[in-house]
Amino acid sequence: MKIKILLISDIHGNYPALTAIDSKLDASSFHYIVNSGDCLVYAPFANETITWLTEHQAISILGNTDQKVIKLLQGKSFKKPGDPEKRIMYTTSAEVLTKANHKYLLSLKKASVLELLPFDKPDKNLKMRLGIFHGSPADHKEFLFSDTPDTRFHELAAMTHCHIVVTGHSHTPYHKTLSNIDFINPGSVGRMFDGDPRASCATLEINEDSIIVQHHRIAYDIKKVVSKIRQMNLPEIYAKMFQEGKKLN
Repeated sequence: MKIKILLISDIHGNYPALTAIDSKLDASSFHYIVNSGDCLVYAPFANETITWLTEHQAISILGNTDQKVIKLLQGKSFKKPGDPEKRIMYTTSAEVLTKANHKYLLSLKKASVLELLPFDKPDKNLKMRLGIFHGSPADHKEFLFSDTPDTRFHELAAMTHCHIVVTGHSHTPYHKTLSNIDFINPGSVGRMFDGDPRASCATLEINEDSIIVQHHRIAYDIKKVVSKIRQMNLPEIYAKMFQEGKKLN
């Protein structure tokens, strides 16, 4: 049994970062691509991002920013964020989406389970369940960090029947094995907060007797993102945010 999976999350419309990962790791060489949500908002490449996910048959779920874009597409609004500087990043993402990508976004669910069967021995009794969540199995918006107490992970383990739990939302890479469950966050492809602006992702290799997780940080063309932000007259603070790899508002 050997299954290779590319784990990504929190792309936030950063297509240049996404393609840098593809170029470095060769997305087509993986059996699956798993995306834990927040495809859109903050970097201005909404259509390019969703088209890439579609073309690569990524298994994607909704993130909280994606849900707000959907509200706008449905003619609704939302209270938070109230800051006009932030809201324009949502409205711009909604306005530019093609009909096909609009439809794709509406098709996504809040969570998904991937049942993995070994390719060499397709026995249903050997299947391994990989759960895909944005925040956590308990709460779509829960932040899980590398220093979140182990007691919380044990509580979450009791709430799921999955062998592997992949989450996003916190933009913080980690891998913990607790209560016989592997909890993995690949970090953010498009919007890291730790002062390192490089794209973050993870690779997962499942063998018959082991699970190997590797986290990656990959440089990408930040100037392309900054140029597009300025071309679209979007708030300059986001150009600075991508350059510094920090959350600035």
